[in-house]
Amino acid sequence: MIVSIFLAIIIFLTLIQAAIPRLLKKTIVFGVTIPELYVEDEKLSSYKKIYSTITLLVGLLGILLLAFWGFGSQLREETFVIIGLIIQFSILITSMILYLYFHIQTTKRKREMKWGENLKKVRVADLASRSNDEMLPSFIFALPMAITIGLIVYTVSQYSAMPDMIPTHWGPNGQPDAFSEKSPFSVIALLLILLVVQGMMVAINTFTKKSGVKLNAARRNSSRIQQLSFRKYTSWFMFLTTVLLTILFGFLQLTTIHGEFAGSMMMMVLPLGFFLIILLATAFYAFKVGQGGSRIKTEVIDEETPGITDLDDDQYWKAGVFYVNKNDPSIFVEKRFGSVGRLTLAIR
Repeated sequence: MIVSIFLAIIIFLTLIQAAIPRLLKKTIVFGVTIPELYVEDEKLSSYKKIYSTITLLVGLLGILLLAFWGFGSQLREETFVIIGLIIQFSILITSMILYLYFHIQTTKRKREMKWGENLKKVRVADLASRSNDEMLPSFIFALPMAITIGLIVYTVSQYSAMPDMIPTHWGPNGQPDAFSEKSPFSVIALLLILLVVQGMMVAINTFTKKSGVKLNAARRNSSRIQQLSFRKYTSWFMFLTTVLLTILFGFLQLTTIHGEFAGSMMMMVLPLGFFLIILLATAFYAFKVGQGGSRIKTEVIDEETPGITDLDDDQYWKAGVFYVNKNDPSIFVEKRFGSVGRLTLAIR
């Protein structure tokens, strides 16, 4: 079972990391702003192909090695877990090194070709379109929090009947493999973590709903549709994640309170089901939506707006990853590279 789990994780990780350059906005290449006129540059395309090919090859090598050690040798489970983690970090480190290299090359290419120097740089934000988005209302995200608070109250009422050792970690087979002594804090620690995560989801959804719709200066109509669709899918994805986490953590809490609440089969199947649904939902979200809705197809024909491009704020992005701008009041900004998502923290 542990072999299958690690293989699934590494296959997923390899595919996502290799596909990242194709999932992000065309106007952001390895963390560098590229004017719409030059997004199909052959050099940039070759950078993306090399990144994806090397990442894919490293991932495939890791998959073969893991399968060989998992099915063709008698390694102890602890040793196999360490090897699996090393392979995962190797894929991530490889993709990180490749990213930094091509970030430098893309920056150099942009500077040498003087892209955007003769174009008017503008920032287009549509505040009116916020009323047309289909994001879930924030109070919906608060509903799982009510369930968590109810579980906390129930846990407190059952404190005296709970075991002296409280599970703090569960292994791949669904059975607890780490414990802490019972205390008023330890019995609800899992639920407090869940409550914090739920609160973060509410905050992110609220901030996103209040933020303006950032449009592509050269493709305002189509980018408006993509951004609105992106906000909708992101909201639903976050809500699905919140619900699944609430079910999983609530289930684990109930098994802690009532030891016979679920059999060994259910203890293994439910976490695996959670893991599988999250992987499938993430894959759908990444390949269907893309960064900022870049993969969403639209039938809108944009009127040509020659001579303009998006505002170039590369100077505020350190290595294209960390956003540092003391004059920007935003708490979160849209990330430029990495896992497909919407926000990264703005550093003051």
